[in-house]
Amino acid sequence: MASQRRRSIRGAPSRPRSVTERQPLAAAVAVVAGATRGAGRGIARALGEAGATVYCTGRSLRGSPSPYKRPETVEETAEMIIAAGGSAVALRVDHTVEEEVEALFHRIDRERGRLDVLVNSIAGEDPLMAQWCPFWKTDLRNAEAAFRQSLVSHIITAKYAAPYMIRQHRGLIVEVTENDVLSAGGNPVTQTVKLALKGLALNMAAELRPHGVAAVSITPGFLRSETMLERFSVREENWRDGGKSDKNFLESESPLFVGRAVAALAGDPAILECSGQLFSSWELARHYRFTDADGRRPDWGAIDIDFSMHPPALLQLMKTGSEIQLRWLSELTRRTKRFLTQLPQTTVARRRTRAR
Repeated sequence: MASQRRRSIRGAPSRPRSVTERQPLAAAVAVVAGATRGAGRGIARALGEAGATVYCTGRSLRGSPSPYKRPETVEETAEMIIAAGGSAVALRVDHTVEEEVEALFHRIDRERGRLDVLVNSIAGEDPLMAQWCPFWKTDLRNAEAAFRQSLVSHIITAKYAAPYMIRQHRGLIVEVTENDVLSAGGNPVTQTVKLALKGLALNMAAELRPHGVAAVSITPGFLRSETMLERFSVREENWRDGGKSDKNFLESESPLFVGRAVAALAGDPAILECSGQLFSSWELARHYRFTDADGRRPDWGAIDIDFSMHPPALLQLMKTGSEIQLRWLSELTRRTKRFLTQLPQTTVARRRTRAR
């Protein structure tokens, strides 16, 4: 059943299901950690659109910006949800501080009595991870701070959310990462964080499965975050003008698109069967049939990417890395299958065998 479900999501589109035509999360309570901007803001808006009450958390409030010095705030995100007819609460939380995170979930439990969705989208565009270079040239002066802000914060937040989901025997934890394969660009700090977030969801899934709670990781495609719009010198209203300098930008997606992907997963009663998997916004759009805010369905996985602006050395690095990954994954698959044969059958497996 689980394997059939995964093939359905990753293969041809199944029957149409649109999160914009109904509110599958009408009674749900969601936390989006890192809802200030980018993917986090889009996910918070989409969860509100699907009917959830959304707690939008982050470090940026009006008059008290985060160290990023960006203008966006969690209050703005909550106001967008409310203006669209949804329910939202904006709270300042530093997700690297355990006491603040613990207090957040205590408050939600006191106010709502339930927790259905946690999305970890913290520090997705942390400037500390912005350097692109070989590992032997990496500036590591801020490495520890980057790891704590971009990875440890996710672990802290999941740690304090999970007991509430376990108590009610349902829930979904989502880790927002980069790329739908193992690799991610940047430097060793960035690469380690993005890979670790995929592994975090994978490991949490196994521990949470007996409790009826799912964990997944997800990547957007070419995301038109606030930072990316600035980089292309466009606004959301005229974003297509960015295609004049990079035609790949014409297949970009607004943050709401990956948000609708998360909302679709959260509203799927069979989500536990896909727990642990790495998803992309475009694959999920094929399956659940949702669209972006403008009615488009961008598909980063189907386009013929224009690599003409990339230097040959970088393209060769990508090719070499992909070939190494394939061999690595092939060997891991072989070893994992062998390890499964060495494990004793579980009680559940033995019961299923006797039932046959």
